[in-house]
Amino acid sequence: MKKHFIFFLALALAFVKDVNAQVERPKLVVGLMVDQMRWDYLYRFADRYGQDGFKRILKEGFSCENTLINYIPTYTAIGHSSVYTGSVPAIHGIAGNDWIIQATGQPMYCTQDENVEGVGTTEKEGKQSPRNLLASTITDQLKLATNFQSKVIGIAIKDRGGILPAGHFADAAYWFEAKSGDWISSTFYMKDLPKWVNTFNKQKLPEKYLKQDWNTLYPIATYTNSIADDNIYEGKWPGEKSPTFPRKTSELMKDAGYELIKTTPQGNTLTLDFAKAAIEHENMGKNPTNNTDFLCVSLSATDYVGHRYSLSAVEIEDTYLRLDKDIANFLAYLDKTIGEGNYTFFLTADHAASYNPLYYTDQRGNGGYLFTRQIQRELNTELAEKFGSDKLVRSLMNYQVHLDYTLIESLDLDIDDIKKVIIKNLKNQDGVAYVVDMEAGENMFLPAPIREKIINGYNRKNSGAIQIIAEPQWYSGTPRGTGTTHGVWSAYDSHIPLLFMGWGIKPGVSNRSVQIVDIAPTLASLLHVMEPNGNIGHTIVEVLGQ
Repeated sequence: MKKHFIFFLALALAFVKDVNAQVERPKLVVGLMVDQMRWDYLYRFADRYGQDGFKRILKEGFSCENTLINYIPTYTAIGHSSVYTGSVPAIHGIAGNDWIIQATGQPMYCTQDENVEGVGTTEKEGKQSPRNLLASTITDQLKLATNFQSKVIGIAIKDRGGILPAGHFADAAYWFEAKSGDWISSTFYMKDLPKWVNTFNKQKLPEKYLKQDWNTLYPIATYTNSIADDNIYEGKWPGEKSPTFPRKTSELMKDAGYELIKTTPQGNTLTLDFAKAAIEHENMGKNPTNNTDFLCVSLSATDYVGHRYSLSAVEIEDTYLRLDKDIANFLAYLDKTIGEGNYTFFLTADHAASYNPLYYTDQRGNGGYLFTRQIQRELNTELAEKFGSDKLVRSLMNYQVHLDYTLIESLDLDIDDIKKVIIKNLKNQDGVAYVVDMEAGENMFLPAPIREKIINGYNRKNSGAIQIIAEPQWYSGTPRGTGTTHGVWSAYDSHIPLLFMGWGIKPGVSNRSVQIVDIAPTLASLLHVMEPNGNIGHTIVEVLGQ
């Protein structure tokens, strides 16, 4: 009997040990979102990347080469929300960067919260929180699974880039206020900024970086992946005679202020500087309870640079060459402080971007601009002739027609008759491929992938009644618009990079099609926690090394 007891006790201890082994987790997870990064940027500038940035992640990690966004519109707030919730606007409620609450007509910014105050600022930029996000995030699930002992922090120049990934239970989220040049937060998270944040802000790094001016990292003649520096497709800052290097940020700063750093590669450097400070002073990856910490970082400058200068610009190439060095430096910092193999790192994007439509058509491609303000005026003029009011259409925001339901009801008008007039008009507009009444059955006549993206992106409370699908390379814009934009269903806006590296990750590559919503459940499987409560994605099993 004694021998049997010892045998079963050994079995039980082995079982307990095995269970403990199954719930091992990395010391730290770092999610790096590169705002507006196209998948092909991994390869377009690869001949000039070093060995320790993008190339290291590709070599040591796992690359999901065919990662697609499965909703429209493809905007920043939605992308950050979908990566971390494993969900889509129809469920998580973030229908755009801005939207209109359909029941009241009230405009809403994605992280707007009038019930909180700024911390470190008295400006309205401080009145932000994740309250508009209806679904939980993978960071929320980690907090729940560890009885709130894991530490979660979100960081980005854009408020939405720091707030939405960090979720509802975050210890902190920080974003950049251009007026002061400081990193700030809100009372949703804390009463006062930590001492280390105040110390960091006192360094005045934005000013120091801007005083250095922005010149190319290498001789400009070597930037053969870009078009000529002086061209009509790039935007200028007030005071610039031409959109060319060197960009005299030290002089432009006098009028533009610290806002300027958002549109330079140093905006990314500043963000990663702050991320390192957070790791150091918050002891991230050194949790006294041995639970996993989670740092959400979003690099916003890539988006600002793209919007101003366009994909084909020297500025884009230089930004990514500098970003490659910044990432190499950041990974080296993680190796030193957390330990190589002790952290899990992933890199993705919230959306991609298109070539400038004018540039594209000048190369003899098809494309153009939808002049949405003009179209809205035309629609209201026609509706006034038929129904007696010229304010029935509130907005053509997010490629959707938003109606004034209160006005329509007060005038006792038939909403279906109004929609028919609008749809007929829009179908005759140049650059419009499809027009879909979201409450009718016309969407069944669209190609299946587009139909799925429309359905996933439609939130009944926050989205417009009619969806506009533009023809390829057509965008909402102005004549001869400079820079680039995004927002539509096409691959140039919806094909994003997705790289994993480090603890629990099996090195490799796959061209199997996966979706942006698959990232959160993959992390949930890695961490052995429940997937977010609005999740519709699936674990990318090839990525995991267990």
